[in-house]
Amino acid sequence: MNSQDPTHQSPPPEAARAILVGVDLGRGEPFDPTLDELALLAESAGDTPVARIVAKRKAPDAALFVGSGKADEIKLMVQAHGAHTVLFDQAISPAQQRNLERHLGVPVADRTALILEIFAARAQSFEGKLQVELARLQYLATRLVRRWSHLERQSGGIGMRGGPGERQIELDRRMIDDRIKTIKERLKKVERQRSTQRRARARNGVFRVSLVGYTNAGKSTLFNALTKARTYAANQLFATLDTTTRSLYLEEAGSSVSLSDTVGFIRDLPHKLVEAFKATLQEAADADLLLHVVDAASPVLTEQMEEVERVLAEIGAQHIPQILVYNKLDLLEPTQRPRELQDWLPRLGGEHGGQRLPRIFVSAAGGEGLDLLRARIASLMQAAPVAERDPSVPENWDADFKSDELPQDLTQDLPAPKDASGHDPGE
Repeated sequence: MNSQDPTHQSPPPEAARAILVGVDLGRGEPFDPTLDELALLAESAGDTPVARIVAKRKAPDAALFVGSGKADEIKLMVQAHGAHTVLFDQAISPAQQRNLERHLGVPVADRTALILEIFAARAQSFEGKLQVELARLQYLATRLVRRWSHLERQSGGIGMRGGPGERQIELDRRMIDDRIKTIKERLKKVERQRSTQRRARARNGVFRVSLVGYTNAGKSTLFNALTKARTYAANQLFATLDTTTRSLYLEEAGSSVSLSDTVGFIRDLPHKLVEAFKATLQEAADADLLLHVVDAASPVLTEQMEEVERVLAEIGAQHIPQILVYNKLDLLEPTQRPRELQDWLPRLGGEHGGQRLPRIFVSAAGGEGLDLLRARIASLMQAAPVAERDPSVPENWDADFKSDELPQDLTQDLPAPKDASGHDPGE
């Protein structure tokens, strides 16, 4: 990662060389023996993976997470490859991170920090930037002990900042708490604005459809293909963070639906990030229909689908009707292609009681199967209860809405918080 602890030397201007570390803890804990997803996260954050190492433990070591022997092995690998940082696929505690950095002599980061850094780099709208900053500050608040070199005690007295004997770390934490409070107040205003948009669409009887799925499953490409929009889409993790809603006309139904593209999910998505993106994810929770987009070419698609179901349950969207959209049909080998482009599939998770979901294979890039998807959406919309339209809402209500289209009073830049030495806590 390019953001460094001030006690370490800054890396060269080129991408930081990273050692990837994964620990198999057993007991059904998520574990990727290939570390491929961690490598994608590292590349998305601007790092270059140069080596991978995996370990197996019954429980994390309290001091070094991987134990002293494996830590020595990682240190030798860092020296051999001239690495600038070490990235862990699991979350590590502040104490473990501090001990590892002292032992290895390079900055150490975990999966949560990587995801937060990617989100911070990709957020474009005012709302997205606020949400990411809130999650980063909440994460940073638990790790202040390793962030600053000015932790000497403050002298008290008249006119002095802080009370007698107040530690600098306490001042830093208080400033971060104040900043978190300010951001939460701004996000409440954003949430009210989004709620107003959703109520207007609901009063107009608009059928609401949201795209959900694992990151890099092709949601934004599918969104563009269905609505002829030009939202950003790329073959990378978290290419899109900001929710965009467009009107989608369905000839089969003779009417339009509102289609929303939402942020992608990922394994071990930090809970604080889910909490911070509550306003954005509410689009999915309030939808009438979810299009669960799946990367049909992924070797771990079942695990990815289970993770999406877990996050949907966390935001209260587990009971919303779904269509399984198996995307990237064009990437499947001829022997892997389905005989029929649509069928039914049992829903994952025992709590759904054997529920079967419609599944449609599509290629968002090539257009194959999109007509079948539109027809299925139209049939489910026609079968859904018809909401009574509010005559106070204009007939030509435009469902197009992006999260950066907010009132001017919400988009005033907030001054960056500074600690006593003039540093930005986010650096």
